[in-house]
Amino acid sequence: MYTANAIRNICLLGHSGSGKTALAESLLYMTGAIDRMGKNADGNTVCDFDPEEIRRNISISTAVVPLEYKNTKINLLDTPGGFDFSGAVVEALRAADAAILVCSAKDGITVGFEKAWKYCEERNMPRFVYISKTDEDHSDYNATFEALRAKYGNKIAPVVVPIWDSSKKVTGIIDVLNKRAYEMQNLKRVEIQVPDDKVSVIEEFNDALKESVAETDEALMDRFFEGDDFTYAEMIKGLHQGVSELSLFPVLCGSGVNCLGSLMLMDHIIDLLPNPVEGNYHKATLADGTTEEFVVSPGGVPAAFVWKTVSDQYGKYSFIKVLSGEITSDTTLVNARTGETEKLGRLYTMCGKKNTEVKMLSCGDIGAIGKMDKVKTGDTLCDPRKVVSLKGIPYAAPCYSMAIAPKTKGQEEKVGAGLNRLNEEDPSFTLVNNAETHQLVLSGAGDQQLDVLVAKLKSRFGVDAVLLPAKVAYREKIKKTVEAHGRHKKQTGGSGQFGDVWVRFEPQEEQDDLIFDVAVVGGAVPKNFNPAVEKGLQEAVMKGPLAGYPMVNLKATLYDGSYHPVDSNEMAFKLAAILSYKEAMPNAMPTLLEPVGALAVTVPEAYVGDVMGDLSKRRGRPMGMTPDADGNTVVEAEVPMAEMGTYAIDLRAMTQARGSFTLSFVRYEEVPKAAQAKIIEDAKNDED
Repeated sequence: MYTANAIRNICLLGHSGSGKTALAESLLYMTGAIDRMGKNADGNTVCDFDPEEIRRNISISTAVVPLEYKNTKINLLDTPGGFDFSGAVVEALRAADAAILVCSAKDGITVGFEKAWKYCEERNMPRFVYISKTDEDHSDYNATFEALRAKYGNKIAPVVVPIWDSSKKVTGIIDVLNKRAYEMQNLKRVEIQVPDDKVSVIEEFNDALKESVAETDEALMDRFFEGDDFTYAEMIKGLHQGVSELSLFPVLCGSGVNCLGSLMLMDHIIDLLPNPVEGNYHKATLADGTTEEFVVSPGGVPAAFVWKTVSDQYGKYSFIKVLSGEITSDTTLVNARTGETEKLGRLYTMCGKKNTEVKMLSCGDIGAIGKMDKVKTGDTLCDPRKVVSLKGIPYAAPCYSMAIAPKTKGQEEKVGAGLNRLNEEDPSFTLVNNAETHQLVLSGAGDQQLDVLVAKLKSRFGVDAVLLPAKVAYREKIKKTVEAHGRHKKQTGGSGQFGDVWVRFEPQEEQDDLIFDVAVVGGAVPKNFNPAVEKGLQEAVMKGPLAGYPMVNLKATLYDGSYHPVDSNEMAFKLAAILSYKEAMPNAMPTLLEPVGALAVTVPEAYVGDVMGDLSKRRGRPMGMTPDADGNTVVEAEVPMAEMGTYAIDLRAMTQARGSFTLSFVRYEEVPKAAQAKIIEDAKNDED
């Protein structure tokens, strides 16, 4: 068992392909957890075990990898770098106390790196930068390091310096603090002589680290100016404080393939990054609705946060981080969301897909509970003596929607049930059954996320599904007042049916529901038939005359008619009302309305021109531009929702994924005449 002081919870963040999974694999190998290293391309790494991850050669969800090194347990959370899977990243950020931002020496600072940095800034999360792939062709450690310094300033502090050959390829590394050099020989670390040309560089960086340490304490600052040396313990203590206070971001480097730098990285994780007690602060809501700071406390009553759920063919696992006390497999806790008491089942520690049953999880540790059917991601499990609810996970709102349908008719329920199961595992997507368009609409971060969901439906639940464009919910209205006659007369043996109405139809302003009025004089239509007339019209307005979309902004006044004392009944008047509607609509200048949304696009200044040009192609109306706190520009516009189906993907391509947007419905507006014919034709084809 590890105490909270001997645990580190670290998430690996960075752009897709920057080497996070390879780094995790090298750390597993160097600590003896695995005896041979897998490769992404071969689909045999510990972290990428899902069939979809193997097929696509990318990470899709966060994998947990526990490492044991120097009497410390490092829970490493390997997150996906693909932007469509950012839901898994925000989950991992809730479980981690610090981050390692992986940045490839071949690609430098990428969008994924910038986004990861922003995530950490928003959470005040201590972080290292690890420059990966330093031994590969066309890598340039210096260019990457200089770019980091230029962007993030002097807080970027190298604690490891590379040794490279004439082709700029890194062959070894130097520990700046200890002034010792190493290289890898057959995946074993070997100490070597510090090269002569590196001695002055190490002195320079060592002095810079000393200055950083001096800034954490006035007494040390005085000694620094007097030219005193600091002890190793003082250096570690000062650097640890600098990292915690975010005044220092250590930079390390290495290679996931030959494990260069892996042991040094773990040494620095243990020495410089916070343990769970020193880690992220949490706000808790108490049973009475008040909030207080939640203190991570090994001696407190048990409490755990569910930060991830896996719901696959092998069962359901609720991944937890224990934030107070310790829990065992027979602990009884209250789910703060539901108020229900939950007796915990079996407890596990996870390493990729492999689970190991344990009797207990101590404060600060990460593990999983099996078969907790009523527990969801974001739930707080706590002691009945102190029920607290920690803030949920802030998933980004889905911005890309497609309709999903089974390839075989009649399997709609299977599709819905499968997606609901997958939603337990990935709450970042939504599923809505749109009663108006009769489509099941799936919304997520982008096409890749939706594609993976369709693939998982097939592999896990045996349902073949297809994605189709989501239909737009148009409306229809009239622009002219008309009067129409509706007469329903049917004579069969015995009593017949007779209903006869005159109805005036008038356009209204912004009125969704039908306004029904009665202005009959002299009892031409008895009052008891008025509800039947209204009911007929309410049914009729569900289908407009142009393309069958619901009719809005309409007032109907029953002003005349006639009846038969024997043959008139409610059904006859209802059918007469429908006939009057059908008679009137084609002559009332019907027109189509489309939903218009308020769009706010946040982009770096350099992309504003492209965004504006693209919006004009989508019939958008710019409403203004404002700068935001991060130096971006927020472009506001009103744009027809029908033009926004692929916007999430198009904006990503236009801005190298640096742009983001929100879109919310505002109102309905008339569709330009030129565009109406196609909508009407498409609607007729759908009916066929």
